[in-house]
Amino acid sequence: MLFSSVLFIYLFLPISLLGYYLIPKVYKNYWLLLVSLIFFAWGGVSYTIILVISILLNYFFGIKIEKNIETSKARTWLAIGVSSNILMLIVFKYTNFIVENINNVLDIVPINRIPDTHIILPIGISFYTFHSLSYLIDIYRRKSLAQYNIFDLSLYICMFSQLIAGPIIRYSDVWKQLRQRTHNIIKFSSGIERFLIGLGKKVLLANSFALIADGIFVEDISNLGALNAWLGIAAYTLQIYCDFSGYSDMAIGLGRMFGFEFLENFNYPYMATSVKDFWRRWHISLSTFFRDYVYIPLGGNRDSTGRTYLNLLIVFFLTGFWHGASWSFVVWGLVHGLFMLIERLGFEKILHRIWRPFSNLYTLLVVMLAWVLFRSDTLLYALDYWKAMFNFHISNEEISTFFSYMNLKQFLVFCITIPGIFGLYKAIGSGIEKYTASERLYSSVLSYSYHIISLCFYTSLLIVCSIYLTANTYNPFIYYRF
Repeated sequence: MLFSSVLFIYLFLPISLLGYYLIPKVYKNYWLLLVSLIFFAWGGVSYTIILVISILLNYFFGIKIEKNIETSKARTWLAIGVSSNILMLIVFKYTNFIVENINNVLDIVPINRIPDTHIILPIGISFYTFHSLSYLIDIYRRKSLAQYNIFDLSLYICMFSQLIAGPIIRYSDVWKQLRQRTHNIIKFSSGIERFLIGLGKKVLLANSFALIADGIFVEDISNLGALNAWLGIAAYTLQIYCDFSGYSDMAIGLGRMFGFEFLENFNYPYMATSVKDFWRRWHISLSTFFRDYVYIPLGGNRDSTGRTYLNLLIVFFLTGFWHGASWSFVVWGLVHGLFMLIERLGFEKILHRIWRPFSNLYTLLVVMLAWVLFRSDTLLYALDYWKAMFNFHISNEEISTFFSYMNLKQFLVFCITIPGIFGLYKAIGSGIEKYTASERLYSSVLSYSYHIISLCFYTSLLIVCSIYLTANTYNPFIYYRF
């Protein structure tokens, strides 16, 4: 079940909210856990069994770590717990990839192939595995206490608002909220607004860009020229941002409706002026997770320069591999790691000195070229697509294809989105709010007008998205498979 579906918006969410606010406070977490399990089971009961097993194991490991925190056994239990979680992730997410690559080697020699496993990837396993790892490691580091209430631990690991697409929530950030959180009309209304903004990003923008990107990426690559190749990757660049940041907005908004405060996951990443800056802004919960739980424990930048570079490459190798069991994802991660190294070697100083639009253009080019790897099924296809991007021979057929994708509606979608990704709408909104909060003449009238316009805007947004979802079946979600 997707957040951006009529079923979720008009049935599942209203029932969840109604039950949550009608029942006594002591039972709210139990209700939220129940609807989370129903939400998760919607994708398959077998997935839920795997999730429950994961919760039970981590409940046991967390208690063992805390009870032995003063001894070396705590480290042993942490190692067992971390290994168990990673092993489960490897089995269900990477077994098919491992078998496929072993069979590719076996094809060279006269040895029988390993039978295909056909293991289906459980929904959200990458995210709830990282939640579990955070829980165990934070206990070991004494940032939080073990959760002896298995229902509260279950809620942390599988809360439906951030289960299938994040953001990745640290246990140390929310463990107090599991027991004590505030509910008020201001938080609830801001949650609705944030959810609707995310819904609009996903349904009206990301889905529109997906029509272009998905269409161009299935074109015959030999007939693809620079004009349409750049259009395809530009559309995908905007699609993946609107898709994933939109889903994060919806998750944060849902959290507020139920009294939780989740950290931001995106901060205008396409405004970045370096690859390093990009990863401070893109999928923040993932990049900080790898920084705190992998990069720093490996030594970070405390050791020799060579070891620092190796640590960076390990982190970005894992970042790419986390996204998907494919060599194209691995190379995508390593490309980002390589440019991080280049910037650390001194290029970052140059980027700070030059005109900001130039450094921003450099970052966008690197990111867009890397997105080709992320979107391509194979490395060979990515190489061919890169060649097409620099094939500047434009034919009449290619121009015709370009305008078949870039009709008036798609042109308007681009015009609406591009100012937004560079923060224009936020700046306008912040300016209006700052003015209405002042005691200047007419500010109270402007404040009242602004709230009326906002109400009309969010209502219209919900209506338009609902019409779109009812009339269209094309509603892909990129991160659903991670």
